[in-house]
Amino acid sequence: MLIGEAWKNLILLAGCYGYVLIVIFLTEKLASRLPQNSSRKFLHIMIGNLPFLIPFFSYNTFPLNFPFFVAAPFIVITLLASPYSPIRSFSQKMSGLTEVTEGGHRLGLVFYAISYTILAAAFSSKPYIIAAGILPMAYGDAAASLVGEKFGKTKFKIFAQKSAEGSAAMFAVSFVSFAASLLFFSMLYSFPLLNSILAALAIAAVATAAEAITPRGFDNITVPLLSALLFFAAARAF
Repeated sequence: MLIGEAWKNLILLAGCYGYVLIVIFLTEKLASRLPQNSSRKFLHIMIGNLPFLIPFFSYNTFPLNFPFFVAAPFIVITLLASPYSPIRSFSQKMSGLTEVTEGGHRLGLVFYAISYTILAAAFSSKPYIIAAGILPMAYGDAAASLVGEKFGKTKFKIFAQKSAEGSAAMFAVSFVSFAASLLFFSMLYSFPLLNSILAALAIAAVATAAEAITPRGFDNITVPLLSALLFFAAARAF
């Protein structure tokens, strides 16, 4: 039984790695065909779907925290693919991904991987909390960037220039994406669904505020961690 469970987790781990590598490969291909911002947001969104696979790991606590093992190696990979890579030959081989990182904050993807790893280490047995942090970043921030870039007319600046239209898109998409994910997680875990969906409104508001006031790139840390911690606190209050 234990051997069977180990193999199940190892196969799922390999599947997660394969999924991320395919996404990176597709992002590299899209980088030459789409604007850098669009290809970067494609990567954010697709990687943001990983929390939906976490419930299927049965080894999700220290020291066999397989969701942590999914996320942690990509801190190194994204750093090596960044313009700050200490191994230039690696970043040259990953030239498509390097161009994507240069299109935004140069360490943005590294920060994204760090946030993912922290959340996986802390909440892998409750992946809906990970989703509370990752989905607003993956879907909400992508919507904010794309809508703000195309339709943003009402500008404001705190630490970086944003638009009211982009922030509105961030709020709406963060709420819808996370609320929809709760329908999925409610089939696997026991928690008060209605209260959780109401809490998603607060999470969307916090994620939007964090994205609006955080300097470019660092929102890949503030949005996931603040959103997840808020939902963790809300879940304990239910």
